[in-house]
Amino acid sequence: MNAQQPESWISAQPQGLEPDDSEFPPTVDTTVAHSARRYDYWLGGKDNFAADRESGDAIAAAFPTVRTAVIENRRFVRRAVAFLAESAGVRQFLDIGTGIPTSPNVHEIAQAIAPASRVAYVDNDPIVLAHARALLTSSPEGVTAYIDADLRDPGKILTHPRLLDTLDFSRPVALMLAAVLHFIPDEADPYAIVARLVGALPQGSYLVLSHATNDFLTPEEVAEIVAGKYGPFFARSETEFARFIEGFELVPPGIVSVAQWRAAAEPQPRPTAADAYTYCAVARVS
Repeated sequence: MNAQQPESWISAQPQGLEPDDSEFPPTVDTTVAHSARRYDYWLGGKDNFAADRESGDAIAAAFPTVRTAVIENRRFVRRAVAFLAESAGVRQFLDIGTGIPTSPNVHEIAQAIAPASRVAYVDNDPIVLAHARALLTSSPEGVTAYIDADLRDPGKILTHPRLLDTLDFSRPVALMLAAVLHFIPDEADPYAIVARLVGALPQGSYLVLSHATNDFLTPEEVAEIVAGKYGPFFARSETEFARFIEGFELVPPGIVSVAQWRAAAEPQPRPTAADAYTYCAVARVS
């Protein structure tokens, strides 16, 4: 399969067909491009509108492999969850920055391996909230919950009653921050946010990270991103990415492109790191 083609588990959006927005909260403005819906569009999903597609096409014109990057990020998440459930014995997952549901979701992957897996999804976006019911179809043995909270407020997340009802923090938890930290500016101190979340995890827990990088872009492209031409976005270098996991035990192969992490069984040849321009890592945090 060519890396540019949609996966079998992604539903293609029929041309010219708008999703029904009658179910969305009034705070959802479908005339303005939105990062979650734009991501959905790049993945070939159906929960996006003309503004999202126009914005997505404009970004793809400037960065032709952006769709490869988001598809490879989803593949990485799938592989990481499968590894943690199957090889590391993790049965609890805290997925922050969930985004619009794209099958297979974390709970579908984990519960296919270990039906008793428990998954808490966290997002603060009304468009995601409108689709949260799609996340709540757990296996009979497991538990799935959705929490409306902001990554920038880790204290609220960690003390949320629904989280505490879903996850047992006396047992290992996999904290998943996939393609979300690059929306947090330096002034919001993303490193302190991650440290606060990780500090609440019990012994034997894991951290799953992926983050867009500017390491493979031209100075002109970096300048456009920094100037906000494509919206709030804060790509970081490999060195900056590595700061998130300092002192943790990296699962081999360590810090690599999302296209390369344990990807031997994926369609070959693999996209280059420059095409995917997203770093990832899985680390044991305690």
